[in-house]
Amino acid sequence: MDYVIELAKEEDREELLSLYRAQIGREGCPWNEHYPSNETIDFDLSRDALFVLKINDKIHGCFSIEEDEEVNNLNCWNSELEPEAEFARIAVLPDSQNRGIGRIMLEFLTEELKKRGYKGIHILVNKHNKKALRLYDSFEYKNVGECFMYDQDFFCYEKEI
Repeated sequence: MDYVIELAKEEDREELLSLYRAQIGREGCPWNEHYPSNETIDFDLSRDALFVLKINDKIHGCFSIEEDEEVNNLNCWNSELEPEAEFARIAVLPDSQNRGIGRIMLEFLTEELKKRGYKGIHILVNKHNKKALRLYDSFEYKNVGECFMYDQDFFCYEKEI
């Protein structure tokens, strides 16, 4: 599969919103018409934190490096892995799922965070998102706790990078 992963650009906005909307109603995905939003994209673009995976110039997946103090302050994270990054808003087009795109993006993210000087990575995973849970388990992320935030139950996953 020929693909490129790059920082998202303003001209990717409509395609990103479409990708986000395509996730609504899928198993384990609590997103709705209000989240992720244009404001979410603005926040991610302003920090060079939103990446897209493109095949033939079409976005098939995306992910963000998140900045959320409430999540970062959860007491389950291993302080020995600091500085630690959070990633969020991972999405793959429904028709492109089960083709290894999530795995490719996770491998890229790990290398990108190493370049940026991070020692660890963490993510909140909806307890009912079976595909995501299998992916993180396959990358040997550790389930280090549970929390209830944003009106949903999460597992707290973490890994040294």
